[in-house]
Amino acid sequence: MGILYSEPICQAAYQNDFGQVWRWVREDSSYVNVQDGFNGDTPLICACRRGNLKIASFLLRRNADANLKNQKERTCLHYAVMKKFTFFDYLLIILLMPVLLIGYFLMVSKTKQNETLVRMLLDAGVDVNAADCYGYTALHYACEMKNQNLIPLLLEAHADPMIRSKHGESSLDIARRLNFLQIESMLKKGS
Repeated sequence: MGILYSEPICQAAYQNDFGQVWRWVREDSSYVNVQDGFNGDTPLICACRRGNLKIASFLLRRNADANLKNQKERTCLHYAVMKKFTFFDYLLIILLMPVLLIGYFLMVSKTKQNETLVRMLLDAGVDVNAADCYGYTALHYACEMKNQNLIPLLLEAHADPMIRSKHGESSLDIARRLNFLQIESMLKKGS
């Protein structure tokens, strides 16, 4: 089901409808940065919520602003980092796991896609230390989700592990709280 948007280009970006996104941008290039009346999401944020790599790449090439924030003060990077496997992804992975490890390769492929998306946003100049309405940065969310693949990318882009959320918790504190020693040592090196 997902989210319903008032802006057709946002809905198309969320639903991975490349043809519609292309049509809206061709009609008026200012649509790349339009903010939805419902929650302030941009087409780029919508694409990143669902990990729609091709649409995100297209929007960035059309000068979409990676630093625009929605009403929760989140950028596209927050959503790219928070992207989880969908129920359908898990179902496919489980069903295909016994068949020549296809499920495993599907999982690896989805993880790589997400890394590519995050790298693309960092290359586009997104503020790696932008905090949302809770004071959480992308690094906070990556630690919360124990995402060992994204944390090095964020640290490489100068994400600050000492930034504190509105609850006074840093990314390093989250790693300690979740007792995730690998991430904790990564963060200590990064600070």
